Amino acid sequence: MTHIRPATRADVGTILRFVRELAAFEREPDAVETTEAMLEEALFGEKPAAEALIAENEHGPLGFALFFHNFSTWTGKRGLYLEDLYVTPEARGRGVGGALLSHLAGMALDRGCARFEWSVLDWNADAIAFYRKVGAVGMEDWTIQRMSGDALVRLAGR
Repeated sequence: MTHIRPATRADVGTILRFVRELAAFEREPDAVETTEAMLEEALFGEKPAAEALIAENEHGPLGFALFFHNFSTWTGKRGLYLEDLYVTPEARGRGVGGALLSHLAGMALDRGCARFEWSVLDWNADAIAFYRKVGAVGMEDWTIQRMSGDALVRLAGR
């Protein structure tokens, strides 16, 4: 049976391992720059930037979800944004991802969120099919815009 619980400081190493495994799955194994210290500060520091959940059974961790709140000016309410959802290969197809999503949906409702959102790579057909099955709607008219590195520095005028 899968149990979902809030991550603790003791889980930071496991979370980093899962982040690296997710990056490899998403075909960017060398893109992870974060460290355990950075994750610990982001999740458990003075001003946490995000929260995480751990999915586990009696044998140990099976996956995780990392999320944070955003805000909609249109609804006047917070939303819950899922940054990462990862389930180990051996645990896939056993309801772990669904349990994490269900738990997050409940948290969103409990916290008065108007929306629960996330992004998915367009080539990840299995994930997209699963998300449609549970009722998620693709935002086909929207594209994510990202700025980082030199472009971010230039725009900031630094």
